[in-house]
Amino acid sequence: MPDYPDYMVRPMAEADVIAVERLTSDAFYDYDVRTHRTGLPEPSRRAPDRSVNWHLRAKHIVQHDPGGCFVAEDESGIIGVAMSLRRDLTWILATYAVRPGLQGRGVGKQVLDAALTHGRGCLRGMIAASEDTPAVRRYRLAGFSMHPMMFLMGTVARAALPVVERVRPGSAGDIDLMNSVDRQVRDAAHGVDHELLTSMYRLVVADRSTGSGYAYVEPGGGPYLLAATNRRTATDLLWETLAASSPERTVTVGRLTAANEWAVDVGMAARMALHTEGFLALRHQKPPTPYLPSGHFL
Repeated sequence: MPDYPDYMVRPMAEADVIAVERLTSDAFYDYDVRTHRTGLPEPSRRAPDRSVNWHLRAKHIVQHDPGGCFVAEDESGIIGVAMSLRRDLTWILATYAVRPGLQGRGVGKQVLDAALTHGRGCLRGMIAASEDTPAVRRYRLAGFSMHPMMFLMGTVARAALPVVERVRPGSAGDIDLMNSVDRQVRDAAHGVDHELLTSMYRLVVADRSTGSGYAYVEPGGGPYLLAATNRRTATDLLWETLAASSPERTVTVGRLTAANEWAVDVGMAARMALHTEGFLALRHQKPPTPYLPSGHFL
């Protein structure tokens, strides 16, 4: 890989995962502090249990997509990272960060350019982007269209929870079904990612003559990832994930595009508040629907 005046860019290895997790935790916390909005919860660093899950997801991506993961390193250690994956003919940016205070040295551009080479031959691309101006500019220059995103936050009104029928617990035996739903909704299966996610999250599945879908449920309630072949099925699955929350627990449903107003309607019915944040950056595709992407695997 090429060397630069005071750092080098190289492929990421599994041994880098712990250092990269710390880097991303610091970078995202720094961004959250700089952009904090009055009325929203105070920014906090990644909790230990979420760090463990981050390690598992990052190791999985490095193992399956070593050609899409790069770090920038200087004498102090790792100062930048871009991790990406390919699923069918879609390239996905999983994480992207530069050590706070080191912006402006070209680190972000170099690691992103390296990761983008993993997408050669892909027809489509997906990125869950923050509102960081330099990063958004790089995505746009790489040919991505920016679709504003929203998120729902609040405690779920228990009286609003409907009775959801024909939604069952899922398992690894449902991976073929889920890959089929993925291809119908976002043009690319999650494939090996489902093998990891079924071991990390509670899974609920709807498989009906009128529509199919699935959702991975966050430990405190709400969806980590949700996909369905129609809005009615997606609505039932979202309600099922919200029902998993406790009465006093604040739940977040993130990465909503205007194409997924069905989810906004569910959140409003649950008495949750709607906010705006970031962009879903897409190349050569429309916002998937009914679909709520995850952070790492989209």
